[in-house]
Amino acid sequence: MTIPLKSAQEIKGIAAAGKILAKILRIISREAKVGAKLSDLNKLAYRLTKQEKAQPAFLGYKPDAASKPFGASICASVNEVVVHGFPSDYKLISGDVLKIDFGVEHQGFFADAALTIAVGKVSKETEYLIKTTKMALAKAIKIAKAGNTLGDIGWIISKTAEKSGFKIIKDLTGHGIGLKLHEEPTIYNFGEKGKGIELKPGMVLAIEPMFSISTDKITQKPDESWATADSSLSAHFEHTIALTEKGAKILTEI
Repeated sequence: MTIPLKSAQEIKGIAAAGKILAKILRIISREAKVGAKLSDLNKLAYRLTKQEKAQPAFLGYKPDAASKPFGASICASVNEVVVHGFPSDYKLISGDVLKIDFGVEHQGFFADAALTIAVGKVSKETEYLIKTTKMALAKAIKIAKAGNTLGDIGWIISKTAEKSGFKIIKDLTGHGIGLKLHEEPTIYNFGEKGKGIELKPGMVLAIEPMFSISTDKITQKPDESWATADSSLSAHFEHTIALTEKGAKILTEI
């Protein structure tokens, strides 16, 4: 497996895409409240991306397990849906757990990020699920430095889930990114400490822990989104990071 190492100039280009992404995702997340239509959030993302002279990276992209290209700018996944939720005319209600996954292409460079939003009032368990998944991403970014391994990233994510009593979604992964939306390597949310590919400066990675309350299994729905097999709530966070001599730099800081 060849993992492309990015030059300082290429990382600058990816960072520029990441800055645009973060700005738009901040605005969309503020609009994701009770009564908001998912389709309106999608339209907003498209309009804002075009204003920045960038492209929504997911629009027209065909994931490996999909039968057709994705027809929206954002993935909007509600409750048990973990990823690839299509932004329909569904209106958010109090208690919903919304995952927004968003990618931007700018001048040939790609960035990808995701966050989870508690809509209105949610249970303490749901709050803890969201907090824990976000914490797992922070811990993974901290351990993602030259000399460590991909196994270290998966290990810290899975340990964070286990300690909190949640399940990692094993069949959904992170990925390399930068000159394409998806590049090598595949980044699993579980692994063995010290095992796997060694991390090196110049790697650009999209790390994305996905947790559920009670299952590590997923099932594909008719709209080709992926949901927890037992319909339990799920959470998802993601950042695009660049590995440098000094550690990981977040390129999609929201």
